[in-house]
Amino acid sequence: MSGPVVRGDAAAGAARVRLFLTDVDGVLTDGGIIYDAAGVETKRFDVRDGHGIKMLQRAGVEVGIITGRTSEVVAIRARELGIDIVRQGAHDKVAVWREILDGTGILPAETAYAGDDIVDLPLLRAVGFSAAPSDAEPYVLDAVHFVSSRPGGRGAVREIIEFVLRSLGSWDAVTGKYFSGVPIR
Repeated sequence: MSGPVVRGDAAAGAARVRLFLTDVDGVLTDGGIIYDAAGVETKRFDVRDGHGIKMLQRAGVEVGIITGRTSEVVAIRARELGIDIVRQGAHDKVAVWREILDGTGILPAETAYAGDDIVDLPLLRAVGFSAAPSDAEPYVLDAVHFVSSRPGGRGAVREIIEFVLRSLGSWDAVTGKYFSGVPIR
């Protein structure tokens, strides 16, 4: 496995992140959508991505979801992870991002977004730090600061978050208990 692609001032952009936003299908999932005979939708999420989100939250970074589809499964996963910013059915992701930022004091340059498809391009170009999983569309891969070595739904978000945590200087504080050799109770 080769490493991630890191472009230009990616670390500087990631070092300013106070709000991390992500798409769902193709980023937090592999993009597959499964329906059972009753029409109930199923998605597969990677637990490592979820733990990465929890680590980012422990570092004081707010996390949110902006997705074009609407799915109860997404609402359930967001609740599990303590994600309060969830915007589903977002057809203009830049407008939704602006609405989220309104009144927060967070600057556009202090936001990150992870996306994988053409609908994500305007927001990926607007944020201070942009990222994509390795299997994103080629024009998305060309447009972002950071390309994960992992595909969507298979640890890509975790890899992106680890880069952000290191760039913020928060990696040791958030992960120290895991590396200290002291038994975790």
